[in-house]
Amino acid sequence: MSYHNAVLLEESIDALAIKEDGVYVDVTFGGGGHSKEILKRLGKNGKLFAFDQDPDALGNVIDDERFVLIPENFRFISRFLRFHRIKKVDGVLADLGVSSHQFDEAERGFSTRFEGDLDMRMNQKSKISAKEVINNYSEEKLADILFMYGEIRNSRNVAKTIVQEREIQKIETSFQLKGVLKKYLPNALEHKILAQIFQAIRIEVNEELEVLKEFLLQIPNLLNNEGRLSVISYHSLEDRLVKRFIHTGLFKGEPEKDAFGRSDEPLKRVGKLIIPTLEEIKINNRARSAKLRIATLRQKR
Repeated sequence: MSYHNAVLLEESIDALAIKEDGVYVDVTFGGGGHSKEILKRLGKNGKLFAFDQDPDALGNVIDDERFVLIPENFRFISRFLRFHRIKKVDGVLADLGVSSHQFDEAERGFSTRFEGDLDMRMNQKSKISAKEVINNYSEEKLADILFMYGEIRNSRNVAKTIVQEREIQKIETSFQLKGVLKKYLPNALEHKILAQIFQAIRIEVNEELEVLKEFLLQIPNLLNNEGRLSVISYHSLEDRLVKRFIHTGLFKGEPEKDAFGRSDEPLKRVGKLIIPTLEEIKINNRARSAKLRIATLRQKR
């Protein structure tokens, strides 16, 4: 099985409007599918930097003198590009979420389908794992995470059950957690609810929304005048942040207006929302929830 089937491959790379001699960044390298397509479109003087904090992704490094893989979290994009003497880029691609490889490796604990250790760390050097969240977080904090990141309506009851069960026995594996939550998982909705619960824990473990916000805030200062941002998201929490930042330059509230009623948003939308075709979803079921948004710098008045 391939490491990861790149979702919306042509569409997301077309969105970058690649210049042959440009500098581009793929902040979610994974199996390298998007990076390989970018390199195909670059000339000999082009440059591609990629980020991935997962050590497994380092095995997919591309042997190309135009390519540099940075083994770090993309929340540090500006810092590590500066290390390579790069201040501005012509395009940034982000394919958010978990790779197929991470889902399919049972021991990583991301999937509801396999028995595996409750880990869920994208960077396995991180201190907090899913096991820490499930067994040590307070009932109140657990409930808040399940509600905010998993949109679980009965999050208080679910958290209470987890806390009661962990007092009897430590919850260490994905199937153990599944068993603890059995009464909240009616047959018709078991997969959906469990996926929401796992998503909530994973987002907490990897600080995914905080990372996304930090990343987006750096984009206006990173892009060249005609530079492009191409972002693929897989759930509404990510997509809302991306959509709102492109529209307003903020994550909450409204932009301030001057005396003439004009605001100064840093980015502007390019085109409309793009979703996968039915053909792509048939080939790769994990594409079904993908949404692609594209932006460029707003020209100063």
